[in-house]
Amino acid sequence: MEILIASIVGLLVGGVAVFFVKKIQDESSKKSARQESERIINKAKSEAAKLKKDSENRAKDFESRARKNVEADIHKQKSQLKNKESQFERRLKEIDDQGVKRQEENEKYLLSLKHREEKITIAENRLVELEKKSLESIDELKNKLEKVSSMSTEEARRHLYQTLEEEVKLSSSKKLLQIEEEAQKEADRRAKKVISTAMSRLASDYTSERTVSVMALANDEMKGKIIGREGRNIRTLEALCGVDLIVDDTPEAVVISGFDPVRRELARRTIDKLMEDGRVHPARIEEVVEKQRSELMKAVKEEGEKVVVELAITNMHPELVKLVGQLKFRTSHAQNTLNHSLEVAYIAGLMASELGVNVKIARRAGLLHDIGKTIDHTVEGSHSAVGAEAAKKYGESEDVCHAIRAHHDEEKPHSILAWIVHAANALSNSRPGARRPQMDNYIHRLEDLESIGNSFDGVLKTFAVQSGKEIRVLVESAKVTDDLAVMLSRDIARKIEREVPQTGPVKVTVLRETRSVEMAR
Repeated sequence: MEILIASIVGLLVGGVAVFFVKKIQDESSKKSARQESERIINKAKSEAAKLKKDSENRAKDFESRARKNVEADIHKQKSQLKNKESQFERRLKEIDDQGVKRQEENEKYLLSLKHREEKITIAENRLVELEKKSLESIDELKNKLEKVSSMSTEEARRHLYQTLEEEVKLSSSKKLLQIEEEAQKEADRRAKKVISTAMSRLASDYTSERTVSVMALANDEMKGKIIGREGRNIRTLEALCGVDLIVDDTPEAVVISGFDPVRRELARRTIDKLMEDGRVHPARIEEVVEKQRSELMKAVKEEGEKVVVELAITNMHPELVKLVGQLKFRTSHAQNTLNHSLEVAYIAGLMASELGVNVKIARRAGLLHDIGKTIDHTVEGSHSAVGAEAAKKYGESEDVCHAIRAHHDEEKPHSILAWIVHAANALSNSRPGARRPQMDNYIHRLEDLESIGNSFDGVLKTFAVQSGKEIRVLVESAKVTDDLAVMLSRDIARKIEREVPQTGPVKVTVLRETRSVEMAR
């Protein structure tokens, strides 16, 4: 127990001792901390005072520099303003000097104008006097002329007008010849424009007959198949066949439009095969187009071979045979070109047999005379020249090529064969019914052409020849001179253009001759 009490007392004494020791240490640390804080505060105050003094010094320096800069800018602006004021004063002085100078010049100019006005007034008075004297002189001259010529003023004026009119007609006829010669130089350039304009104004029945084909369909549902989704089928057909397809409101029909009849036939066969099969999509269209193109070329070749065999023509190049077959799809003035070529070949053969010329060569030239119409349009030249070049390329003789070139007078015929083909072509074209003209219209046209020619003064007789493609006008040599004949032909041509509906150009030929007849007894 005593030990326990002693331990407790020891612990209490130790705890008290530790407490006092800890308290003494805390007071010592607080005192040192208070001293350190006071030292830091004093140091901060001294540094703050120093910074304040430095900032005040800097502010004073900045203010001093700013004041100096402002004073320098003000001094500079004052000097600039002073310079501008001096320049302005100089400019005002110059303007004043110029104003004084111009005022002096204006005064001088007004003075000169005044003198000139006085001179003009004097000149006008003189002109009035001279005009009065000239009128009096003219009246005296008129009276003297009327007495000398025994003609009144009106009669003399009419006589003068007649003389001037004859002179003007003479000079205009010469000028007309010159203008026509110059116009010939531009004929090739203007021909394309004239042809394109004429094509756009052709009658619709004529154009549609040669540029479109109407294809009948089983029902209107076929139109939807031809068009396809978003038009892809019809675009594919047009691109592959080279034609335009017109799907309009016409029931159970589609229009195939294009200037190339072979392409129209290809499109027609393709559509017919697609409608028969029922499957219409771009891949199928490409397949059918290629197949129908090969079949069409085969049919063209067979048609050409059939014609060649019928005419007993041998050793003709296969490419020429194909071109002959393509004539089946061409028309000229509503006349099938292949039938026309066959007719020309037969007529040429008959004429050759009568004249003792080789019949086979005559038939050959007659069949090939229009072969140029099947050549692609990218080859430049007329169908006669293009056809002759193609025939020469594929081994035809020079006689045959010359006959092809000369059948439309583009080259003057210089062989019997060329004249035979020329005559056979003219006979086939001009016979009634060949190109389906109505006989009454044909006769009325010839009568109208002749009546127009006979309506002009000085014309003895007018003849319409070449199926109305040319008129020949006989005139009196005493009334119509060579120069007036030019004017007469032009006037007749213009009147024909106005009054006669034409199917082609009409050549006007004015014939003037002088005959001296004497009887020997």
